[in-house]
Amino acid sequence: MDCTGKNPYDNILKELTVGETTYKYYDITALNDPRYDQLPFSVRVLLESAVRCCDEFQVRSADVANILDWRANTSEDAAAVEVPFKPARVILQDFTGVPAVVDFAAMREAVRSLGGDPDKINPVCPSDLVIDHSVQADFTRTSDALKKNQALEFERNKERFQFLKWGSQAFRNMLIVPPGSGIVHQVNLEYLARVVFDTDGLLRPDSLVGTDSHTTMINGLGVLGWGVGGIEAEAVMLGQAISMVLPPVVGYKITGTASPLATSTDIVLTITKHLRRVGVVGKFVEFFGPGVSQLSIADRATISNMCPEYGATVGFFPVDAKSIDYLRQTGRDEARIAVTEAYLRRVGLFRDYSSAGEDPTFSQVVELDLATVVPSLSGPKRPHDRVDASGMKEDFLQCLSNKVGFKGYGLAPERLSHREEFTLDGQTYSLGHGSVVIAAITSCTNTSNPSVMLGAGILAKKAVERGLSVQPWIKTSLSPGSGVVSHYLEDSGVLPFLQQLGFDVVGYGCMTCIGNSGPLPEPVSEAIEKVRREGLITDRW
Repeated sequence: MDCTGKNPYDNILKELTVGETTYKYYDITALNDPRYDQLPFSVRVLLESAVRCCDEFQVRSADVANILDWRANTSEDAAAVEVPFKPARVILQDFTGVPAVVDFAAMREAVRSLGGDPDKINPVCPSDLVIDHSVQADFTRTSDALKKNQALEFERNKERFQFLKWGSQAFRNMLIVPPGSGIVHQVNLEYLARVVFDTDGLLRPDSLVGTDSHTTMINGLGVLGWGVGGIEAEAVMLGQAISMVLPPVVGYKITGTASPLATSTDIVLTITKHLRRVGVVGKFVEFFGPGVSQLSIADRATISNMCPEYGATVGFFPVDAKSIDYLRQTGRDEARIAVTEAYLRRVGLFRDYSSAGEDPTFSQVVELDLATVVPSLSGPKRPHDRVDASGMKEDFLQCLSNKVGFKGYGLAPERLSHREEFTLDGQTYSLGHGSVVIAAITSCTNTSNPSVMLGAGILAKKAVERGLSVQPWIKTSLSPGSGVVSHYLEDSGVLPFLQQLGFDVVGYGCMTCIGNSGPLPEPVSEAIEKVRREGLITDRW
């Protein structure tokens, strides 16, 4: 976001030459304040924004001083201190983004009716809208499921899509990514994130707010960002600063080496359970320690993605050499990458996780040894209720009898063994408590990670080779976070095995993760409803 007005910190506006191009930037290290080196990297991003945007109106010198005095202002006995933050951009998905575009269209109409120039109404802050919430898994278990679901998506959302198409052409500073491109957070990670912004030769860290709770995924790449409400997002689009309480920062130290059996999902479920026990609501979490270097950007993004589940505002991984490598792997311009690294090193926002000397001061430090992480599942109802894989059967059976709640269904002992028969395609089957009726490989959390996705593909290959199959009543689907996932599943040779088990690609979007799983086979639905009517199920969760 451009910051206007006379800036009292223009005396630290410096030049940086990379190749044959010279850029300008606010050198926050030139404040010559010893407290800067002790600030968590996430707070340094807040400080840079305050320094660059200081106009003594929206952002004041006193705000800069408050951020520099972060340690004192976030101590347990300190009163809450509010500071302004101007993110570099806004990201939206279609459910929450359409109202924003409607509001901008309404503002244009109002300006036109008053005799003004409606073309002057545009977002001040760069805004990206990714259409990913509209596709539904109506067709599954067929090679043309993707084509059919996309056709139905366009039919159902014709008016909305026409409006968004108009918006993409009418508004400047707004990018609308069309349906079928992928899940917003994966698209943000692979394509939209800049890491460092260049506006007319002025460099600044990339940062954002988004209208989705899992906006936090981008923190895995070292881009500070979190989810906000639609009104807040529109305010930022119109050039306003966000007012936020200066947060305590919990340092999460990662050490050790993970077992080959532990996936990124196991790591994130362990971290989520740990942080919920620590209590991090309203706080930033910043990861550090030698173990971070072992985590790929996909692993870090998975951990950052689960922020809403462990309650923190952000789960931040400062930029390091792996972040730069990821930019290369995803096809970013080499010249831009060179500028990104040079700038971040210059202002103290690039770090080496193996160097304890770079560790800042935190409000609190907790630690995880990756060697302690074991294969896990979560549930039966909430993603943050982690269960060791070895204890999953016992836990689920206990949940059936527990009183109704997050870990209970309240079933009487005589109901536990009940099975309901139904007929599908001329064959008779039966369902019992714990029967699987939907098996979806989906969500921005899971499909963002190549190791997990390829692991699923290898598991499918082994299953097919051993003659295993999926029961015909189970609604199976594969909805990757982006087309990149489909490409590497195909190139690695595992996609055909997933397809043989019924996991055909059905669309690129949130789908089952947000309830867009489409209907179950009618006999299955009828069997479930019959059990419900007879009172054998007391809990609809």
